[in-house]
Amino acid sequence: MSRFYIQTFGCRCNQADSAAIREGLRRQSMSECNNTSDADLIVVNTCTVTHRSDQQIRQAIRRLHRKNPSARIVVAGCYAERAPDTLAALPGVGLVIGNASREHLPEILETCGHTTQGKIYRAPLESLSTCPIQPMSQTGGKTRPLIKLQDGCDARCSYCIVPKVRGSGRSAHPEHVLTEIRSLVKNGFQEIVLTGVHLGTYGRKKEGYGRLVDLLQRIIRIPGLGRIRLSSIEPMFFERAIVRLAAKSEVFAHHFHIPVQSGSDRILRRMRRPYRASKFRDLVHFIHDEIPDAGLGTDVLVGFPGETDQDFDETCDLIQTAPLAYLHVFPFSPREGTEAFTLPDRIPPDTVKQRLSVLLKISQAKSLSFRRQFLGRILPAITLSKEEEQGSSTVLTGNYIHAKVPAHSVPPNRLVDVCIEDVTSGGTFARIIEP
Repeated sequence: MSRFYIQTFGCRCNQADSAAIREGLRRQSMSECNNTSDADLIVVNTCTVTHRSDQQIRQAIRRLHRKNPSARIVVAGCYAERAPDTLAALPGVGLVIGNASREHLPEILETCGHTTQGKIYRAPLESLSTCPIQPMSQTGGKTRPLIKLQDGCDARCSYCIVPKVRGSGRSAHPEHVLTEIRSLVKNGFQEIVLTGVHLGTYGRKKEGYGRLVDLLQRIIRIPGLGRIRLSSIEPMFFERAIVRLAAKSEVFAHHFHIPVQSGSDRILRRMRRPYRASKFRDLVHFIHDEIPDAGLGTDVLVGFPGETDQDFDETCDLIQTAPLAYLHVFPFSPREGTEAFTLPDRIPPDTVKQRLSVLLKISQAKSLSFRRQFLGRILPAITLSKEEEQGSSTVLTGNYIHAKVPAHSVPPNRLVDVCIEDVTSGGTFARIIEP
């Protein structure tokens, strides 16, 4: 029996895609291994949002080939869609699979044999009209399966390459989503994460699908469902009805991630983000008022061309005054093929680095302040597996606090209550409340 290993870069959509690849390979009677040295086939599922991610992926492929030169390397995902020739030329790469061909990987492997070197399979993105729901029970050992119920993007943010590597927006059929969630519940999964490239646009282009809030109303009625968690939703498509629904339902994780990118309206216009900073501010305060314990996160893009000190100060002011629990902070990375690639007024690297440092300090302070609110309080959580990013002996609370629970004996994938006992800048520590 052939053995495979999957290495995933990038967002939760990529993680969901890797789960689908894993399922497809298992159906071909292949077994997954935990060590690259034991693999006959290595799949690298890629991201291409930044220059840095591209560089990390190339380095990883070279390292994988050095470690296991006899293994066949398949490169899939967004970098494979954007620059297939670059990846096909790397040593050890046998196949490069674009996003429109990814779900056919098992058939491609069977057809082309094992001697192919640097062959590219890249069907046109225009051929994608649906977002198929793949069985997600093969999580690679992780506790929480991801359901990608939306893919592609019709927005045209001036810095973003995603629409060109993912295609136009498309949604999964609601009945297919519900069927898969019922299957995951039947298989014992306690928390399910709903994700998408532009999740808030779910169903808006398909008559009869309903919008995201309509689908959520059906999901929460599934018998035996433990908890659902929403992935990132852009502020221009975050319906307040979702917040009201989450406030009333016990199965909703009180955690929302809403990318703002900048607190300067001038920069938001240059980014072609169709909202003002005040919309984001009003939205997060509304969520905080409706669900006071909600963990709220955001993305901030630093050093966009033309970003002045005043623009950056406006971003810092927005972040400081918003009820946020954490930030994801990124430097601007010019992507060829986007409008921002040709914009003048690039920000000097030293200035970008200094601004990143300021926001990271704000993020650390916001995180510490948020977590300290819950000292001595009991929160709902799920126990995680060793394959999760935070490792074993860790729980994830409904409001997205990763807490260490030393010497606990509860296996992963259990919904528990925990008491937060200590909060430091380096972490959160909790005790599981035995039923």
